[in-house]
Amino acid sequence: DNYLESIPVSDDVLTSQVETSKDGDSQPPLHWARLEFLTPVYCPMDSLVIGSRLDTEVNANACRLAFSGRLVERYDERQDNGRLKSYTKKEKVGRCCRLGDPYRRSDDNKLVRYEIFGTDLFKKETNMSQFVGLLIETDSGDVGSIQSSFGSSGKFRVHFPAGTGLKEGDSLYLRFKRYANDPRKAIHQDGTLPQARIGSRVDPPVKKKKKKNGSNNADEQSSANNGAVGEIEKLKGDILENGKSPMAIVSGLFTMADDISKHKGRKVVAVTTEEEGFIHGSFGKMG
Repeated sequence: DNYLESIPVSDDVLTSQVETSKDGDSQPPLHWARLEFLTPVYCPMDSLVIGSRLDTEVNANACRLAFSGRLVERYDERQDNGRLKSYTKKEKVGRCCRLGDPYRRSDDNKLVRYEIFGTDLFKKETNMSQFVGLLIETDSGDVGSIQSSFGSSGKFRVHFPAGTGLKEGDSLYLRFKRYANDPRKAIHQDGTLPQARIGSRVDPPVKKKKKKNGSNNADEQSSANNGAVGEIEKLKGDILENGKSPMAIVSGLFTMADDISKHKGRKVVAVTTEEEGFIHGSFGKMG
C-alpha cells in the first residue's frame, strides 16, 4: 500500500530477498506499475522502459529520470480488468461529540471510555446500515468499530474493545479503499480490532447536604436531592456551532412533590464531560 524507499537489512531478512551494496547499504525494493499509453507503442517483452519528467526545466541542474524497469506482462484494459485489483484509498474525518461512561482499565489502571459518540462523518440522510462494523481510528492509534447510528442527524456510536483516551472534539478517521470497476462500490478495510481489555466502571461521587432545622417536609425532601444524580432523557434546542445542544431534559433529580421553581438557577454538572449548566425550570409534572 505504501511506497518504500528502501528495505532495511536485518537478521530477519534473508540476503536473497534484499540486494545490498558492498558497503552494506540496502537497495530500493522492487515496485510494480501499470503503464497506460494514449497511443499504441511497440513494446516487446523484457524491453527496458525509462520514464522522464518532461515538465522539468531543460536547463535545470536536476535529474529528469522518474523511473525505469522491464516489461514483464501484457495488459489489456478491456479484457484484463479482473487480473489486477486497482484501488483508491479513501479517508473521511469526523470528530467525537460525546463520551460514554468512564472506566478504570484493569491492566494499566488508566481511565478510558469503551463507548463514544461521533459526528461530522456522515450526512443526515446517509443509510448507516452499510457502515455498521467498519473500523474507526484515532490520532493515538486506538481502533474501534461503528455500532449503530445515534439520533437522526448523522451521529453514530463507536465501541472500542481496548478502550480509548479520546476527548470531546478529537478527530475520528474512517479509512478504507474502493476497487476500480467494482459495480457494488464496496468498502474494504485491512485492519482488525484489538483484543478486549476489561475495566471497572467509575461511579460519580454523590454529595449529600445536611438538612436545615425548621424546614417543612417538602423542603426536607428537596434538600435531600441537592446531591442527587439524574439522567439526561433528551436534548433540545438548535444545535450550536460546537455541535452541542443548549438544553437537556433531565429526570431523577426531583420528585413530583418538589417545588422546582425554588431551585431555578442552581448549577448542574454533567458527570462524564464535567460541563456545567443551570436549572432553567420544570418540564412536565413528573419531576
